[in-house]
Amino acid sequence: MKTTLEELLAFVTVVDSGSITAAAEQLGQTVSGTSRALSRLEEKLDTTLLRRTTRRLELTEEGLAFLTHARGILAAVDAAEDQMALRRQRPAGRLRVNAAAPFMLHVIAPLVGEFRRQYPEIELELNSNDQIIDLLEQRTDLAIRIGPLRDSTLHARPLGASRLRILASPSYLARHGTPVSVAGLRGHSLLGFSQPETLNRWPLRDVGGEELQVRPAVSASSGETLRQLALAGEGIVCLADFMTAADRAEGRLVELLAAETLDMRQPINAVYYRNTQLAARIACFLDFVAGQMRAQ
Repeated sequence: MKTTLEELLAFVTVVDSGSITAAAEQLGQTVSGTSRALSRLEEKLDTTLLRRTTRRLELTEEGLAFLTHARGILAAVDAAEDQMALRRQRPAGRLRVNAAAPFMLHVIAPLVGEFRRQYPEIELELNSNDQIIDLLEQRTDLAIRIGPLRDSTLHARPLGASRLRILASPSYLARHGTPVSVAGLRGHSLLGFSQPETLNRWPLRDVGGEELQVRPAVSASSGETLRQLALAGEGIVCLADFMTAADRAEGRLVELLAAETLDMRQPINAVYYRNTQLAARIACFLDFVAGQMRAQ
């Protein structure tokens, strides 16, 4: 049976205070409880650490030798706790974040400068992957996932939601005309996702009143690839506001069928494993990103 910190603390406190009674008072324990902790320690070590007389306690030779180790162990624990408290006050360490390339480029990357100014001791490692990853396998602290969550083993924190819109570039519309109805999309070059197929359900109603399922003329696995194709005038696309807001504001992409477009929003969640208290470096990153997204 291994020695416990409680037993080590009882032993050192008894030595420092000069008696079991004084040690018990200092530790906020009963005299019998402190005495039992000391007895358990001697039993585990199979040696006598203190000679007890009616007037005082005296360290044995073995007790004197063990005292040095006990003090070192307790000091190391105190130092570790102090370091953790300091990290909570001033988060530090490596933070591995994974997100789909569009979210990393359009949301996370522009925030990095201010985040590093506020938390200079956090080392960011930013990785992009358009497919769902295994956080443990990829040694990732947290991942940003867009859309409904499927993995119930993860803890999730909602960061916001981003509206979907139908978009095309002015150059495409100049060549092919502007559709004025959902039916008018037929005959146009539609850009969509290669997977999952659910991303090709656009926020429009078909003739049967269901969400419009499109069949892309060009498909890609990444929303950023589809954005670039749309900017190049290759077709009409359905993308989220978080990656196209600047394009719309500056006229590079134009919203189509606004009156017919349903208010559909993609949920954005940060997901992570959490077995104990959430690490300060993760918590402050989540707070920072959520706050910036609300402000925008």
